[in-house]
Amino acid sequence: MINVDKQLSLFVDVSKRLKKKITACAIGGTAMMFSGFKDSTLDIDLVFDSEKDRSVFIDAVEVLGYKVMDSVVVYGSKANHPLMLTRGDERFDLFVGFVIGFVFSDAVKSRADEIRQFGDGLFLRVVDVHDIILMKCATDRLKDKDDIIKIISLKKIDWDVVVGEAKNQVLLGRETAVFDLGCFLEDLRNSSGVDIPVSVLDSLFEFVKQQADAKRVRK
Repeated sequence: MINVDKQLSLFVDVSKRLKKKITACAIGGTAMMFSGFKDSTLDIDLVFDSEKDRSVFIDAVEVLGYKVMDSVVVYGSKANHPLMLTRGDERFDLFVGFVIGFVFSDAVKSRADEIRQFGDGLFLRVVDVHDIILMKCATDRLKDKDDIIKIISLKKIDWDVVVGEAKNQVLLGRETAVFDLGCFLEDLRNSSGVDIPVSVLDSLFEFVKQQADAKRVRK
């Protein structure tokens, strides 16, 4: 586990070893720690704009003793695996452009307006809480469900943002994004008693119905 102080210290150490200035987006448990939802995380999750930036970051963490590991161990057969590096019980999950089934869209980047600077070389944009929910729905692991429950219990959610980005994901090629989100949220509501407004579920499944109708028309 990585606590808040260790994470901050680690980012400073990485910054000192970067060969150029890097900006990345903090997602997952890392973003939740920055936003005060968690005090520790199993892994540090970052998204880069390019393979080049990720490679520069990897070079820096390898100097610190991190080794590449097989991401299939954690993510199985899911697409768009991160490149993963470990050192003892610490782990980096480093993505480029996609987070498993989630497209890291321009809208997501624009909402990540909180920036943390570490040393002279590392700048981290903290992803918006609504997009944390969407990405955790995409990865769909047990701990991700627990994280979403915590977020919803502590933060007033603007469901229009969540639904709007899910629809945007469909436009970007993730045809089942709205259906997957609807099923995920419905399960949270039914199995865990999470306060998901019925109107949100109705909106999502109405969109799915419209998708199915449009397909029938095209045929």
